[in-house]
Amino acid sequence: MDFDPRSETDLRNPPLPIAGDSVMVTVEGFDFPDDLLYTDDQIWVKKEDGKVRIGLTAFGADLAGKIKFVRLRPAGKDVKAGKSIGTMESGKWTGPIKTPFAGVLAEVNDELKNNPGLLNDDPFGAGWIAVVEPENYDGDAAELQGAAGLEGWIKAQIAEKKPS
Repeated sequence: MDFDPRSETDLRNPPLPIAGDSVMVTVEGFDFPDDLLYTDDQIWVKKEDGKVRIGLTAFGADLAGKIKFVRLRPAGKDVKAGKSIGTMESGKWTGPIKTPFAGVLAEVNDELKNNPGLLNDDPFGAGWIAVVEPENYDGDAAELQGAAGLEGWIKAQIAEKKPS
């Protein structure tokens, strides 16, 4: 079974997903679990046992197009909030993958090297990007979008980034 970042987890042995763990907020066909945090760069964040797992939202993957290449910094490196931990490329876009948390890059998803399409196919599951041990979770998390006002935030993001 694929990893589900929406459930509490031991990072080495993820449990099976728990039904009812979160509510999906769906806007224009894009799902956003309400128990995650989000950045304006369309990165999702899930707190797990003092660490944070990050990935690309389904909307972010749609904006980028089919992801063809991912390069990530190696685990063990210090990272700064808002700075790149790697790059991804699609047929229409190349850009940085930014972490919203300062700390240590604890783990990277090596599966993305061989199968970068996981970012498109399973963005909230097997397509996770990295795990960070944050220096200041509360301070960095305060800058992110949570469940309160999530639907309105999603609508504004879609209107700004994907005009009709």
